[in-house]
Amino acid sequence: MSDSLVKYDTAWLLKQKLLGAMQTRNHQHPLSGLVQVDDAYLGGEATLGAGDKTGHGAPNKRSFVVAVATRDGRPTALHLRRVEAFSKAAIRPYADQHLAPGSRVVSDGLACFTAFAEAGFEHTPIRTGSSKRPTTPQLAWANTILGNVKAAITGTCRALRPRHADRYLAGFEYRFNRRTNLPSMIHRLATAALSQPPTPYRHFVPADKAG
Repeated sequence: MSDSLVKYDTAWLLKQKLLGAMQTRNHQHPLSGLVQVDDAYLGGEATLGAGDKTGHGAPNKRSFVVAVATRDGRPTALHLRRVEAFSKAAIRPYADQHLAPGSRVVSDGLACFTAFAEAGFEHTPIRTGSSKRPTTPQLAWANTILGNVKAAITGTCRALRPRHADRYLAGFEYRFNRRTNLPSMIHRLATAALSQPPTPYRHFVPADKAG
C-alpha cells in the first residue's frame, strides 16, 4: 500500500476541519444589496412512522435559510445558514447578524420572514396563494442555487447527520462565494485553516455519539 494513503477516519477528520475553517470565514461576510431569501431543508427522506408529519414538520429534516445577494440580476454572494425552525424567533438573529444595513430582502410569503422587516430591512414578500415554491423571477436565483445545493450534498453524501449539516452547507457556501477566483482558493483556505484552534475528533463526534 502506498505511504501516501491514509485511513478513512483520518481523511474524514481532515475534511471536517477544513469545512470548519470555511464556516468560520463565511460568518465574517454579511450579505448586502438586494437579497433573495427562501426556506429549505436537508433530509426527511426516511420512512415515516404512524403519526409522523410530512412537509415542514417532517422528522429528520434540517432547516436552513438560502440567501442570495444579487446585482444587475446576477448572484454575487450566498449564505446557507442552519436555523432551528422557521419562526420569527429563529430568523431574527440571522437578520440582525448576517445582513448589512440597508439591505433589501425579497422572500416567499412564509410568516417567519416578517422578522426581516422587524429588524429594519425593506422586505417584499412574494405570495403565491398555494403550498408550492414560488417560481417568480424575484426568487429565481434562490431556487436555482437550492437545487444545486441538494444535488451536491445529498447526491454525494447520500446521508447526512444533523450534527454535520452546518459544515457541509458551509463548504458549498464557501466555494460558491469564491468561484470567480479559483486559483487563490486553496491558498486562502490553507491560511484560514492555520488560524483555527485545535479541533480533535471528539469536537465533531462526541463520545456518546461515536459508533
